[in-house]
Amino acid sequence: MTTSSRATTLLGLHTDPALLTVVNVWDSISAQVVADLPGTTALATASHSIAASRGYEDGENIPVDEMIEEVRRIVAVTDLPVSADLEGGYGDAAETVRKAIGVGVVGANIEDQLKPLDEAVAQVAAIMKAAEAEGVPDFVLNARTDAFVKGADDPLAEAVRRGRAYLDAGAPVVFVPGKLDEEQVATLVEAFGPQRLTLIGLPGIPPLARLQELGVARVSYGPLSQRVALTALAELVEDVHAGGGVRADVRPLN
Repeated sequence: MTTSSRATTLLGLHTDPALLTVVNVWDSISAQVVADLPGTTALATASHSIAASRGYEDGENIPVDEMIEEVRRIVAVTDLPVSADLEGGYGDAAETVRKAIGVGVVGANIEDQLKPLDEAVAQVAAIMKAAEAEGVPDFVLNARTDAFVKGADDPLAEAVRRGRAYLDAGAPVVFVPGKLDEEQVATLVEAFGPQRLTLIGLPGIPPLARLQELGVARVSYGPLSQRVALTALAELVEDVHAGGGVRADVRPLN
């Protein structure tokens, strides 16, 4: 498949009424494990997890070329479409997306970081223009608004305002991270339209089946998947220190 056709596939997974779930990955082996499991139709990277695995704090502290290189390694181990979490775009979101497309990425999360709305909208438009220039018109920009995570005065109203503006600027979907309840999710779906809202699977949000009924496009898990893996590692260490060892049912690596 070409990069363009993978983008079309990824876009179709978002517009399908069936909820798309993506358990985020951070390196080649996590990508292989997730990609090889039945039911996985796409991969998404987690910027926080990639940065942590390379010794950087979250928040664009990892050099952009190092982030793109890790994403390249992930793309190389799968035929599935890959979306990359590229934080706020590392100072030039359109150029960062262009670099990501160059290594085979067909979608991206880009944070608005609550910058002035006109700047954020211009950034969305520039990203989609860059993707089209690279021959990937169906690039799945998951335009993220930080209305909830950065504590806007009225986060729901601000998320609606920004999300609508990003859709109007060409983004196919809007990412609203936060611990949202069912009423908030329903309000966002009504504002954006069905299969236009993406969420993070934090503990306490509505069940996946209900999110699908409400018309949510996608649920991802950000750094939570790495935390689950590291929790298992910590529990192994604790078991070994207590005189135990590795469980007999541990899955082999390919």
